[in-house]
Amino acid sequence: MQILLVDDEVELTDALSRVLSREGYQVDVAYDGAEGSDRVAAGVYDLLILDWMLPHRSGLEICQQLRSQGDNTPVLFLTAKDTIDDRVQGLDAGADDYLVKPFELRELLARVRALLRRPATLEPIVPSRLQVDDLELDLTNQRAYRQGRVIELSEKETQLLAYLMRYPNQLLIHSQIYGYLWGTTEKPSSNVLAAQIRLLRRKIEAHGEHTLIHTIYGKGYRFGMDLNKSFDQENS
Repeated sequence: MQILLVDDEVELTDALSRVLSREGYQVDVAYDGAEGSDRVAAGVYDLLILDWMLPHRSGLEICQQLRSQGDNTPVLFLTAKDTIDDRVQGLDAGADDYLVKPFELRELLARVRALLRRPATLEPIVPSRLQVDDLELDLTNQRAYRQGRVIELSEKETQLLAYLMRYPNQLLIHSQIYGYLWGTTEKPSSNVLAAQIRLLRRKIEAHGEHTLIHTIYGKGYRFGMDLNKSFDQENS
């Protein structure tokens, strides 16, 4: 069984890697989120053990991108973030389990065994079409459809719209969207995302159609029918 362990606490990570290796697992290690994300993209793992707070890219962002791509690899968060809200956010992001530091080694190993016993999906199922409200997205052909209109999209617009549509009515913060669209490459200037959002709005929100992309001032964006306009700022 192949495990990827991503944690910036070098002493803990190296010790845990040795313990897991003695248990018979093949263990790869990364010490920051960028390296961890690269290893996830390049390898095939049976389990990911992720710290939440990592340099360059958080474990939460790694998990969210994995799930947005239809990858069901088990994810165990190993983190000092210990509030109920933290646990809920981690599990909502797609984590399968959540263990707070400091932890008992026996409990960690038991959770690892439990996650690895779960039946694996042979191939991730990535839908080629997404629909939210009256908007449908055809990822294969980079087209959207709304109220009889055919909307041609660029590759980046398709990626952005697909990401928003996979998390309807959820707040996606700026760093999450940047991480998904640009990954570990150099992050573009702060106005690039706002510009992409404006271009996408012009295409999918024609006159008379209700707004789908809502700006949450200072935080990010929410996609879907506006349930409470008083809390949303309609212009980026």
